Amino acid sequence: QVQLVESGGGLVQAGDSLRLSCAASGRIISSYTVGWFRQAPGKEREFIAAVTWSGGSTNYADSVKGRFTISRDNAKNMGYLQMNSLRPEDTAVYYCAVRYRGSPSNRGDNYDYWGQGTQVTVSS
Repeated sequence: QVQLVESGGGLVQAGDSLRLSCAASGRIISSYTVGWFRQAPGKEREFIAAVTWSGGSTNYADSVKGRFTISRDNAKNMGYLQMNSLRPEDTAVYYCAVRYRGSPSNRGDNYDYWGQGTQVTVSS
C-alpha cells in the first residue's frame, strides 16, 4: 500500500504561482510513475501531468504546457507540481496518483493509489 498526501494548495490571484507537493509513505516510490490530476466542481477529472519512475519521461496536458512543471525527488519520496501563471480556470481540487513502473499515462484508471487532494483556487 502507498499513502499519498498532497499539500501546497491555497487561494491565489491570477498570474501567481503555487507549488504542490505529494508526500508518499508505505513504500518507496522510486519505481512508481507519479501523476497529477484535477477536478473542478461539476466537471470530470482531468489529467494534468505525469513523470516516469526514472524521471526520464514526462507528459503534460495541453492546457498546462509551458505553465506547469512536474518533478520528483525519489530520495525524499516526494512528487511536485510547480504551477506558474495560474488562471481562474485552473481552480480545482488537485490529486496526485502513482502507478508501478508504468508510462506517464493520462488515464486515471491506470493509477493504483491516490491522495485525498488539495484545493487550488485562483481568483481573477
